Order: sequence, then structure tokens, then C-alpha cells
Amino acid sequence: MTDTNRMLAVVPDPAPPELARTLDLAGFAWKAVAGINDAAETEPEGGWAGMIVDATDDIDAAWSFLRTTRKHQGSAIPTLLLVAGSQLPELEHRDELFDDFCLSPFHPSELEARLRHLLAAETEIQQADLVEYGDLVLNLETYQASIAGRPLDMTYMEYELLKFLAQNPG
Repeated sequence: MTDTNRMLAVVPDPAPPELARTLDLAGFAWKAVAGINDAAETEPEGGWAGMIVDATDDIDAAWSFLRTTRKHQGSAIPTLLLVAGSQLPELEHRDELFDDFCLSPFHPSELEARLRHLLAAETEIQQADLVEYGDLVLNLETYQASIAGRPLDMTYMEYELLKFLAQNPG
């Protein structure tokens, strides 16, 4: 990562050795956190750039952590979930809790690529043209709409009408 002020949170503390080694060799700034309170107390001034949650040893604790994080932070922190192949069925109906996942044991190149993609996508979203009206957010580049962080499923014409109304209140 070129911006050393932006740091990744890694759950749990201590970070698994292979994960720590991969992050260090790839040049990511990171800090292991034990839980939600630790993440909040040690959060850098600019906020976490992203989060890696290793669910391979305790998936229930990972789900609890992710639910609490999303409840308090929304989807503001891009999150990568590490799971074992046997845990794949656990992902069903929980995709709102994480942004991407990687099978563990992972190949270092795959993990690095997924992290770079996740962090780049987040940067692009932050720089995108947005129309915000109350809880409504319209992304003018991707034609996505959401209310209170929940995506809306609509046709192109419905989107255009909603965009017009949001840009011309009253």
C-alpha cells in the first residue's frame, strides 16, 4: 500500500503467522485487533482502510464481530473474510456482512490481489459522483441506488426518474 497512513485491521489478535507474513511482504500497514472494542479504541485517525477477518478457527465469533461492525459502521469498512473450504455453506445469506472472501489456506498472491482490488474498489466508490438525499444515495457512475445502505432493485427508467426527483427536490 502506498498510503502508509491507511491501516488494515486484522481479526483476531494475534494474526495467523501466514497472514502476517503475507501482509508484511506485500507492504500493507496493519494491526491485529482482538474484537470490536479493541478495533474502536485503536482505530487510526483517518479510519481503517479495510478489515481482514479470519473465520477459520471460530466462525461464530467472526459472524458476531462482523454483525457488530456493520451495525455500528455500516458498510463503510471494506471487509475481506478468510474461510476454510468446509465453511463455504456458512456464507449463504450472510453476504451483507463482508465484501469479499478468500479460501484459507490461501496463496499469498491471491490474498494480495483480493485486498488490492477491494481497497481500489472502495477508493473508486468514494470518488464516484453521488447524489444524496436523506437516506437515499444514487451512484451516477454505476447506476446503483440504495436507501439506508440497502440496495434498490429497479429498472433503468425507474433509476433515471428517481435521480431526477432527487436532484430536483420539491
